[in-house]
Amino acid sequence: MNLNEKEAFIAMFYFLDAYFDRTKSDEIGSLLGDLTLLDDGKPADPAAWEDWQVAINKAIRK
Repeated sequence: MNLNEKEAFIAMFYFLDAYFDRTKSDEIGSLLGDLTLLDDGKPADPAAWEDWQVAINKAIRK
């Protein structure tokens, strides 16, 4: 299975959301707020997508 960048981002969001459901961690809850995709398809915190791009590039180089 291959995911594009946006699908992988959404999968990561769901992973963190499940973790939040188990732990009720304030830090994870805050992160999820930043990562929530708005109607335009971009995260609530624009820097989150840039951070995601950096993470993808690091993963691809491994």
